[in-house]
Amino acid sequence: MVVCDQASKQIVIASVELDSHTRFFLGVDLTYTRNRGVAFGALGGSSLVTALTITAVVALAAYFTLRANVPMLWLPFGAVAGGALGNLADRARDGSVIDFVKPVFWPAFNLADTAIVVGILGLLYVVEGPRARRPG
Repeated sequence: MVVCDQASKQIVIASVELDSHTRFFLGVDLTYTRNRGVAFGALGGSSLVTALTITAVVALAAYFTLRANVPMLWLPFGAVAGGALGNLADRARDGSVIDFVKPVFWPAFNLADTAIVVGILGLLYVVEGPRARRPG
């Protein structure tokens, strides 16, 4: 995940001007923006963002370690951790995260953000889904 995320961001940096918008698909623009905060730019420019991200990944790793016997738990963990590491790499290198997918009426995001959201939904499903409720 980290490699795909970083590669896609480098392609955007090399081929799209900062803050430009190009129609990519119906209702989705390709844009190049910098986000210093977390979701929707909240806590912008704060070193708290990096600390919170690292804390969340460590807590998730601890949770995973304690429940490593849960089938398929590694998959959502990998998605969340990979997405977080991809965005942390941006913050360490540039002080901000590169976003480039901009749907209509929604803030721009990137592949790492997508992996984090899908990973969290997957984690909820694995932990709380239909199999988790079956007795035995």
